[in-house]
Amino acid sequence: MAIEIDTIAVNRYAPEGSNAINLYSTGAEGGGDLTIGQLAIAVSIRSAAAYESQSVLKMNTVTRGAQTLSEAATWLERVADGSAASQWSEAKAFAVNELGVEASGLPGDIATYARRMQAAAAMKSKMETLTQAQQQDMIDLQTLVNRRDVAYSTSSNIVRSLGTSTYKDAGNFL
Repeated sequence: MAIEIDTIAVNRYAPEGSNAINLYSTGAEGGGDLTIGQLAIAVSIRSAAAYESQSVLKMNTVTRGAQTLSEAATWLERVADGSAASQWSEAKAFAVNELGVEASGLPGDIATYARRMQAAAAMKSKMETLTQAQQQDMIDLQTLVNRRDVAYSTSSNIVRSLGTSTYKDAGNFL
């Protein structure tokens, strides 16, 4: 059985263009001859697919954040110990463009200890903010994965229930 449905019904609960699937919609409203079980499966599979797509996007965000943090940690170490002095313009560009450090908060060079510490403090502050955002993204990702699993589990349970019901009905005829 394949269910390819964008909108089963268009009414006050499912505005046109919303791609909504309503379990209560049947017959003349557009549900045709689909059973409640088929509608429930369509809803849970559609929900799971949406969570899957959102999970992939969130995973990409988490991956990019981890890469940025890794590169930032490398630059921070090199700035703090002074080994990035000859590449300060590159390190500064990374801090401004990738970490979001205000250019005015960074020194023109890192030739002295005080300037290196100023640059390192500005970078570290933005890295802490990015780390917190990264942690929230991981929580969001886990939530999406859990919701996806629940939607797939719901579909599986509905199919199992329908199969059990059909099996019992068939047994009544024997």
